[in-house]
Amino acid sequence: MDYAYALYWQARAILGRTDPASFRSGEAKPIVVIPGVYETWRFMLPLIRAMHDRGHPVFVVDALNWNNRPVVEAADLVSAFLAEHDLEGVVLVSHSKGGLIGKYVMSVGREASRVQSMLAVAAPFGGSFYARFMVLPSLRIFAPKNATILALAHDESVNSRIVSVYGEFDPHVPAGSELVGAKNVRLDTGGHFRVLAHPRVMAELAALAE
Repeated sequence: MDYAYALYWQARAILGRTDPASFRSGEAKPIVVIPGVYETWRFMLPLIRAMHDRGHPVFVVDALNWNNRPVVEAADLVSAFLAEHDLEGVVLVSHSKGGLIGKYVMSVGREASRVQSMLAVAAPFGGSFYARFMVLPSLRIFAPKNATILALAHDESVNSRIVSVYGEFDPHVPAGSELVGAKNVRLDTGGHFRVLAHPRVMAELAALAE
């Protein structure tokens, strides 16, 4: 079921024609979406639509594309986007690698003051044991001893403003996504992708944003 969910939304990402600018209207707190590695913003379309329906302007960072850049480089793109659109009081919503990018933006990014909080779903805050077996550099960066992973783990300054939601077992992040000092929400289901559709994710995001 986990990979079926991923394949479905990856196909939607490739075939979708929705203009992301159509979600920027609204008077409530702004939401900025940061997807995972090899995911576009369309992978998180259900959350985007739900928050937009609640009156939130939702922004996607097109420059991330399929999100295969190093974490620091991707975080710089997000920071530049926040500045370009003069966004304040932002709530980030992220999946997987997006949680690392979001935490970097919040902690050491040049536009950190623009971000209020983040909901991170299935984020590899402690890295992933499996990363060491990956051939692609874009996946090996998740190794637990990667310099960026270690630096983010040691910096707990923004953890209290993060809600980390994760499944009881994650095949991609077997050590889990618990983050010291954050609000940690362990779901009663497993998976790395389908947890995005769990109603608790929407509830936690709504609570952060409203």
